[in-house]
Amino acid sequence: LGLELAGQSPNQRRAAVEDQLKLVNLSQWADRKVGELSGGMQQRVGLARAFVTQAPILLMDEPFSALDPLIRARLQDELLDLQAKLKRTIIFVSHDLDEAFKLGDRIALMEGGRIVQIGTAREIIANPVSDYVADFVAHMNPLAVLTARDVMEQGATDAVTAVDAELPVKQVMDLLTKGTPELCVTQDGQRIGLVRASSLMARLINPRHPS
Repeated sequence: LGLELAGQSPNQRRAAVEDQLKLVNLSQWADRKVGELSGGMQQRVGLARAFVTQAPILLMDEPFSALDPLIRARLQDELLDLQAKLKRTIIFVSHDLDEAFKLGDRIALMEGGRIVQIGTAREIIANPVSDYVADFVAHMNPLAVLTARDVMEQGATDAVTAVDAELPVKQVMDLLTKGTPELCVTQDGQRIGLVRASSLMARLINPRHPS
């Protein structure tokens, strides 16, 4: 209907639909009614309908909330792939913080109908602006988003092993558990801080722990 209202001819609409069905891997189901498809396939139809209009901004309100965890994870991955190919701006509403952190380039957290913090997953976990946000992200796994910069402390060090400030924290932990007592954190070849196992664990347990 959106394509028809946009003034496209039947042939143009048919070609656009075929392209979108191919994009979401539903070409072989093109002649089926939506109600005959599985829940995951129906959500793929929804994605195709959203993208086919070529709208520069899309609003998706909890599109995967009714799906089981396995299918939901697959569709999240597919949406990320589609976004990488099509480069559309998507406003994605979710009550699932794991989903938000996985999908969002920037995330807006709300409290009482007001936005209380906007940032990347890394910024929100590393620097929550309030106790509410800190509590909200307290049970998130920070290993996927934090880097050496986020868990380092200021000060001089004689550490021989140096790591880049953007090294994922999981790799930092691997180095520390292999017997390295502390690590020197560098940026553009300059020492900017250090990471010790004690300060690392304190920061992971409490993101607001002073470095």
